[in-house]
Amino acid sequence: MAKKRPQTKAKRPQPQDGARAAVADGQVPVVGAREPCPCGSGRRYKACHGRAAAHAVTELVQRPFEGLPGEGDWIALRELVPAATVALHLKESLPEGVPSVTLATVLPMAWPALRREDGSVLIGLQNDTASGDISRDLADTLQRALTAEPGTPVQARRAPGDGPRLQDLLDPEGAFEPVVHEGFEFWVPDAQNASTEVTASLERANAAAIPTVKLAGVEAAYWCETPDKNHLRWVMPHPEEQLLDALARLHAAGASSLGEGTRLVGSFRAHGLTVPVWDLPTGVTAEDVEKPASEFAERLSAALATDAPLTADERRARGGLTNRQVTLS
Repeated sequence: MAKKRPQTKAKRPQPQDGARAAVADGQVPVVGAREPCPCGSGRRYKACHGRAAAHAVTELVQRPFEGLPGEGDWIALRELVPAATVALHLKESLPEGVPSVTLATVLPMAWPALRREDGSVLIGLQNDTASGDISRDLADTLQRALTAEPGTPVQARRAPGDGPRLQDLLDPEGAFEPVVHEGFEFWVPDAQNASTEVTASLERANAAAIPTVKLAGVEAAYWCETPDKNHLRWVMPHPEEQLLDALARLHAAGASSLGEGTRLVGSFRAHGLTVPVWDLPTGVTAEDVEKPASEFAERLSAALATDAPLTADERRARGGLTNRQVTLS
């Protein structure tokens, strides 16, 4: 039989000087997943301190835009609106050479962000994110875009689990005023000199864009036109159970429509809020539903203030609305 080799204890990898100081302070630096953990445990980072960091960035945040001005509009631009932009206002002054930061529903080539030649920054909202916290991912993209070279896009990556969120970077008092566009021409300040790839992407995006209008009289309500019928989709900030009760009361009373030929057909959940949806006849425009929507908002406010138990008809109406509810996120 072969003799057993004497076992020797492998020397435990030690943190580098910079990492050693951080570990001494109770902070473990982020390194590559397969690299030795800076804490000196001898295990790979992903199996040691990286495990908690990965969990922190993958845990789903139900309301990622909560606390931001215009939460309902953030959700609408993320899920409903094809082409729109919003000027963003940061807590801190913009870095030198960055004249503005603009949120956009979509950017060419599905870029997460773009630093234009003039130094301005565009952030794309309708992108897949690497973690369960859209707010943290967007904040990481924003920070990298502020220091990117002019004329370059910012690529996607997994945001650090302890990185800032949008709520940490944006001015809570700053206005959030979406501008809805018919197409994506805002991508290209000088369309004639755009690259072939960007031009082709622009043409595809414009061809797929559904005509959409933001109502002026109520918050976070968007009319859209489709070949068969038009719709109104309205992101509402109220607690879901309370809102469904109120909608059921109005529906049972025949007061849930927005005028002749219109119908409340259901709702969906998106990023922690409920979005009721109305079918509208093809000829009904956004302007046509401005007044009915404002009147509905008054009826809804009264129904939300009612805490009496639902009647049998109202329970049936609520069941119908709940059965037609879809969760988007």
